[in-house]
Amino acid sequence: MIVFVHGVPETSAIWRKVRAAVDRDSVALALPGFGCSRPDGFGASKDDYVDWILGELDGIDGPIDLVGHDWGALLVCRVAAAFGDRIHSWAVDVANLAHPDYEWHDFAKIWQTPGDGEAFIESQNDMPSELRASVFEAMGVPPDDALEMAAGSDATMGACILALYRSATPNAYADWGPWSPTVAPGLVLHSTDDPFDDEKLAGEVADTLGARFETLDGAGHFWPYQSPDQAAATLGSFWSSLA
Repeated sequence: MIVFVHGVPETSAIWRKVRAAVDRDSVALALPGFGCSRPDGFGASKDDYVDWILGELDGIDGPIDLVGHDWGALLVCRVAAAFGDRIHSWAVDVANLAHPDYEWHDFAKIWQTPGDGEAFIESQNDMPSELRASVFEAMGVPPDDALEMAAGSDATMGACILALYRSATPNAYADWGPWSPTVAPGLVLHSTDDPFDDEKLAGEVADTLGARFETLDGAGHFWPYQSPDQAAATLGSFWSSLA
């Protein structure tokens, strides 16, 4: 079973095109608070989300091939490194997020700042969906998909975003490092047109984790919407190579 984990600010809908292009059974997890409810008492820290993912995996018949995008990639890295015996394989993008020298992007720094983060989220949610969608379109997301992304944002998601990013300062490696080679085989994807990725740092993380490294030529950050067929082919080749 393929299990997909989305990122920020997204919902599980981002995997719709990739799942359609992959000729295998799959499920796209909906992280608590992202297009769905946030359970009472759920802290929304990076460790809370890892624990939640592990609980979801317990209810899925294996073997499990775990795939993560954006923040989902960072969560998958943690699962693969610390609980690799519970999955068959793993694949992620933006592996640079797991590097010890990683510095968060400007949006993240706003979200990590008390007061500034709340004001940013509130201002974004006050905008019409069409205006929010234009930001995603500018990053190469097709118009209908950009609207889908914008429509999924709400106050619940915003609060979870703030809690998640504030749990990862100065970066995730500070708590989760050092990494070591994973038990399950892994794949690191690098989208060549992703402004949030760094090929050098991502490659170093792949080496540390003992993972393969493949590029998605011409793909941007939101490749599940932008380049689903290319991504499905690359992932399928990886899965086919596994014993």
